[in-house]
Amino acid sequence: MKCQKCNREATFHITELLGGKPQELHLCSEHAQEYLEQTQDIAPATSNVATALAHHMAQQMSLSKTSKELDRMDEEVCPICGMTFFEFRNLSRLGCANDYQFFWKQLEPLLLSIHGEITHVGKRPARAERLSPRFTELIKLRREMQNAVKEELYEIASVIRDKIRKIETEGE
Repeated sequence: MKCQKCNREATFHITELLGGKPQELHLCSEHAQEYLEQTQDIAPATSNVATALAHHMAQQMSLSKTSKELDRMDEEVCPICGMTFFEFRNLSRLGCANDYQFFWKQLEPLLLSIHGEITHVGKRPARAERLSPRFTELIKLRREMQNAVKEELYEIASVIRDKIRKIETEGE
């Protein structure tokens, strides 16, 4: 969907109740920032819930990353599984357990807003702790083997393949 004020992609969809009827606004990040800054001056003086929410969103946007920072973050790549933060944002799924540590700065506010906590409180499989480093190593080796095959370094790929088989047989 396009921004109502320009031709860029609308990334913010704001619904306000004006006179009991909902009014939808579809804005790009720049125009959303302008819109929310306009309502920021009004918010403290009124008790209107929609205006207060707009005020809160304006504060959040002022604390959020600029588009250049988001582009830089999107290009970050996990050294183990090769997943980019952009892929995570599109798939809503991480590639390996190492991604939680690698993308921690980006994930922490997201986890906090979704779950209200940043630490796991529920049950875990008893064997998860001892298997995790082995699985991480397997993912890393498989990625290296794929790269070696792409670059036609078959001798190196076969050595990596043997390492993978050794790790897999040790786990059985």
